[in-house]
Amino acid sequence: MATIDEQIKSLEDEISKTKYNKATQGHIGKLKAKIAALKDKQEKAQAHSKASGGSQGFEVKKSGDASVALVGFPSVGKSSLISQLTEVESDAGDFAFTTLTCIPGVMEHRGAKIQILDLPGLIKGASEGKGRGREILNVVRGCDMVLYVIDPFQKSHFNILDHELWKSGMRLNQIPPQVFVSRTKRGGIEVRSTVEQTHLEDEEIVDIVRSFGVVSATVTLRTDVTDDHIVDTLAGNRCYTKSIVVVNKIDLASESDLSKSHEGLPDGWPILNVSAKTGEGLEEMKDFIFDNLGFMSIFLKPQGQEADLVEPLIVKDTSTVREVSQKLHRDFIRKFRYARVKGPSAKFDWQRVGLDHLLKDEDILTIILRKS
Repeated sequence: MATIDEQIKSLEDEISKTKYNKATQGHIGKLKAKIAALKDKQEKAQAHSKASGGSQGFEVKKSGDASVALVGFPSVGKSSLISQLTEVESDAGDFAFTTLTCIPGVMEHRGAKIQILDLPGLIKGASEGKGRGREILNVVRGCDMVLYVIDPFQKSHFNILDHELWKSGMRLNQIPPQVFVSRTKRGGIEVRSTVEQTHLEDEEIVDIVRSFGVVSATVTLRTDVTDDHIVDTLAGNRCYTKSIVVVNKIDLASESDLSKSHEGLPDGWPILNVSAKTGEGLEEMKDFIFDNLGFMSIFLKPQGQEADLVEPLIVKDTSTVREVSQKLHRDFIRKFRYARVKGPSAKFDWQRVGLDHLLKDEDILTIILRKS
């Protein structure tokens, strides 16, 4: 009997041989659904093996306000960059695979502590386990942002790396699809859409959903979906993560080299040119990372005291009162009564809010706790 890897390879080969168009999209979607199911089965088996002591992964304890994974081929300068950005010393050499494990460092910038992870270089086939690829990708999936480090003389590297991350379930600089599947006890699969669907017919959507073992459900579509959108929603293990690109070694590259290296990168993605060797662009890189992570400032006002408007708390721009409370002290959630907010997120000054209130930049926050 074929192994899971062999079954996945067979399905991927069939997809690659099938011309992609409106007539074949439904069939391709069903094949992708089968691949997703096989990968889920494989991940569960690997998790069981790890729990039983069958393999050694990278143990990385998250710290700081956010974490950033440096992703690149071997010898693109990741170790040199982390040594320049943080106080950590990561061995750098002129040969491949200098870094053999995950090396964390912390960059302190504009009031934020940002964990930077120097990971072993990824290679083609990483998502299939080559070069400890699955272990590395598992660490990357847990980070708040992916920072690609690219060699300007290796134009194909970005596409190879991006494809490996895509195959591992990462969807970089993408918004989760507006697809909602509610299982029902009976009635089969009903497709409801608030917009015109130009890629898939209802019958094709139903076939893809059935490929995941769902026999009765209401599928609500609030955007014009593709087969990938349906598969990603039902797979349930996709990571929607921010990503930026740093082109290193610009001290060796001409303007023509840099222009060509940018041509193969996605439109609209943040890109910065630097040189870890000369230091050019490294100060700008700190701002580049900070700005693209999406931070905001929250001013704290202890009960009965003046607000601290000098040193704000730096948090992610998607933070709620709950997440700020957890960051301040582990007991704040247990003792929480209510909070009061003044600023952009409040309907009026010192609005009383709960833990799920979404904060905005430059809000002033007071947290009221129970005495016992």
